[in-house]
Amino acid sequence: MTVSESQLIEATINFVKSELKNAEGGHDWFHIERVYKNSLLIAKQEKVDITVVSLAALLHDIADSKFHKGDETLGSKIASTFLLKHNVDSEIIEHVTQIIDNMSFKNSFDLNTSFSSKEMEVVQDADRLDAIGAIGIARCFNYGGFKDRALYNPEIKPNLNMTKAEYKSSNAPTINHFYEKLLLLKDQMNTKTGQRIALERHKYMEGFLKQFYAEWNGEK
Repeated sequence: MTVSESQLIEATINFVKSELKNAEGGHDWFHIERVYKNSLLIAKQEKVDITVVSLAALLHDIADSKFHKGDETLGSKIASTFLLKHNVDSEIIEHVTQIIDNMSFKNSFDLNTSFSSKEMEVVQDADRLDAIGAIGIARCFNYGGFKDRALYNPEIKPNLNMTKAEYKSSNAPTINHFYEKLLLLKDQMNTKTGQRIALERHKYMEGFLKQFYAEWNGEK
């Protein structure tokens, strides 16, 4: 990475910190920072454009649709405007915005999604890793509390065949989200590094759920 590229990354970090200063705790700057670090870790074992990976990781949640009335286009628009102001090459901007538009879990419901790249696979794995394991559990319950959802309701079963619209509008108890998303991510990793880390974090979630139900049912 050249000096100018390093300056661009620094400017992007400062921009994201400013934009997300009041963000919900599971989607704040610290989430971005973890995804950025994990992206760099995974990228060491992949042949990718590190500038694209870095920018996409830093900007991937600059305007998460969950917090912007479901607008799935706002994030890439903000990212594009920012990168244009910093005279970033148009091909890099296009690549970064395509990653932002296509990497989310909710897009896995769209079977006709056509965009893919090694860079997106790296950032997608890094983002999904932050959704599982100890931090993933913490983020899950933090968001559930933010949305005033029940912890668990045995009478409301997880919806394992939901549509994208159902996923986006779901108000189900937080525990259901483990079955509707988090426990599925291990098998959706793209890279060997992502798969290795995901396996350990997946096992941690399984242990948590076992303990949760034991406590819920008065067994421990």
